[in-house]
Amino acid sequence: MKKILLLIVAVVIVAGAILFWVTNQSGTSQTTKTQSTSQKNKETSKMAENKTLIVYYSRTGNTKAVAELIHDRVGGDLVQIETKEARPKDYRSEVSQNAQEQNNNTLPALKTKVSNFDDYNRVFIGTPTWNMALPQAVESFMNDYNFSGKIVIPFNTNGGYGAGSTFSQIKSGTKGAKVLDGFSVEGGQETNGVLLAIKGNRRVEVAKELDKWLQKINIEK
Repeated sequence: MKKILLLIVAVVIVAGAILFWVTNQSGTSQTTKTQSTSQKNKETSKMAENKTLIVYYSRTGNTKAVAELIHDRVGGDLVQIETKEARPKDYRSEVSQNAQEQNNNTLPALKTKVSNFDDYNRVFIGTPTWNMALPQAVESFMNDYNFSGKIVIPFNTNGGYGAGSTFSQIKSGTKGAKVLDGFSVEGGQETNGVLLAIKGNRRVEVAKELDKWLQKINIEK
């Protein structure tokens, strides 16, 4: 009789241990699944939060080079601002036409259209410095869209004389947006025949400067 009782007790103990193990494993699996789902939801939410557009205007390719470096780091969509009418290829002719457009506040019509602009909440705007100011094509782009509620991040290339009024113009041209500190870097000096300067070793140097800037303004993918 004692043996039978001991056997029954042993069976009950083993069954209880098995039940505890199965329940514990199920709970752990469910917790892991819940954590995984939560992480995916956070990542999806973050991607939705950071829908990024990188637009740029570039004559010789330096502003384009910086735009590509930014795109490599933060992703998003990369769009070049282009005018309907072709710009002069000759540097002096371009300088003259641009100065006239600035003086007359002429906004050239754009070939570039961003049909889903409202979907973006983060917009990088890249521009060279022309006559110490924005090219009018960039003014045209800002005039065509509503930036209210968006984060705007300007970046600039120049011939060594700085961003001029480009950043302040971008701020005034994107009313309702939160405009972050811009990035400015020396590119080519077309007057001296130096066109695409941001390449090779210089591109690597600019990339390092860019990384520091993105970290400073707390921008990530």
